Amino acid sequence: MSPTEENACLSISVSPSSSLQTLSQKEISYLYDASQSDLYDVFRQCALAVLNSGTDIDDVNDLVSQYRDFEINVIQQERGVKLELINAPSQAFVDGEMIRGIKEHLFSVLRDIIFIHAVLYKSTAMDSDSTEKNTDTVFNILRNAGVLIPQREPSLIVCWGGHSISREEYDYTKIVGYQLGLRGLDICTGCGPGAMKGPMKGAAIAHGKQRNTAGRYVGLSEPGIIAAESPNALVNELVVLPDIEKRLEAFVRCAHGIIVFPGGVGTAEEIFYLLALLLHPSNADQTISLVFTAPQSSAHYFEKIDQFIALSLGESARSLYKIIIDNPVTVAQSMSSVMSQVKAQRKQSKDAYFFNWSLTVPLALQQPFTPSHENMAGLNLHGDQSPFNLAVNLRAMFSALVAGNVKAEGLAAIERYGPYQIRGDATLMQALDDLLRDFVTTGRMKISSQHYRPCYEIVS
Repeated sequence: MSPTEENACLSISVSPSSSLQTLSQKEISYLYDASQSDLYDVFRQCALAVLNSGTDIDDVNDLVSQYRDFEINVIQQERGVKLELINAPSQAFVDGEMIRGIKEHLFSVLRDIIFIHAVLYKSTAMDSDSTEKNTDTVFNILRNAGVLIPQREPSLIVCWGGHSISREEYDYTKIVGYQLGLRGLDICTGCGPGAMKGPMKGAAIAHGKQRNTAGRYVGLSEPGIIAAESPNALVNELVVLPDIEKRLEAFVRCAHGIIVFPGGVGTAEEIFYLLALLLHPSNADQTISLVFTAPQSSAHYFEKIDQFIALSLGESARSLYKIIIDNPVTVAQSMSSVMSQVKAQRKQSKDAYFFNWSLTVPLALQQPFTPSHENMAGLNLHGDQSPFNLAVNLRAMFSALVAGNVKAEGLAAIERYGPYQIRGDATLMQALDDLLRDFVTTGRMKISSQHYRPCYEIVS
């Protein structure tokens, strides 16, 4: 029996249990029209990933090939909209009924990928050369998803880290999440497995013990990522941003504190994005607590990251974060104690608690970086530039490596043209080669990294 036959429901229709129940006829028409356009393939891939929540597949091509007969259709009806699923994975259902959390995620995908593209992008004069309009787009997407909650005091801790981590590292993220939850803090992650799931799981237990029924587990993704990293079941607020740059901006606009756990190139991308932001002169007065933390057995990861940051960006960048090893209580206390500072700063600047408008996100970090071979080879990875500019370029380089490892377009480009070529200063390239080799050796590139074939070549 093929994987498709073994894990399929022939046909089922589901209706939303959210705000998508109350759409106008015009909005329903938008959804239907968009579902018949070139957005359909993206929607189908992301929906399939949601329905496969809990699997260890992080290769879009593997997932699509297993369920090549899967179809999902938007059905128009007078009283709203529903989805028809054909040959859907059976693990998304219990006794013929779709698991409630998966159904919520499925309609979040519909809302964000189709509704936003069909309505927001067509009804707004989108201008990618305007920082204000880019930020306004992020704001509108988050508001449309119901993530921005007025009058709620600062409590949202963004947790970054790898989807491909060891059991000990995963357990450590749960303990940190538990300590955060005991202190009334909420969790926001990239919504996938590994370090994105662990903090939510730990916080959920702590929220239960504290009788906190309003705990938030926010997951921010984007089409290329969600298709390779299914949302974990704990996410109760899922948002799919249009691209990685808007996803990263959403993280930092919503964050009241940021914790980074061990990961791979995706985590390195997030680190260098945030360092670039904090190195920008306009953000000198920003209060963003940044902590790198790991169990003792994984201290090596942040030693390597710290060494690379020191060599590439210098001591000014190293002063922007703290490294706390094997001490979940100290990590949680550090985050809890800074909430009053965040609140005071937002009050002083007359800024919202739920969206950091005063943070400067320059255009260089908003414009999508297309991970082509030409763009990768053309990155300026030399030391004769400001730490901010180098951090921007290193972020783009790591972003391309993520694409080459797990995203459909990156995998296709590597298959067709071979590995990306990375060029720069000999000293910097040696340090980068050492860092990336360490990621490969320790299995931090992909979940299925036993047979990992590098998607890059270092050319000094």
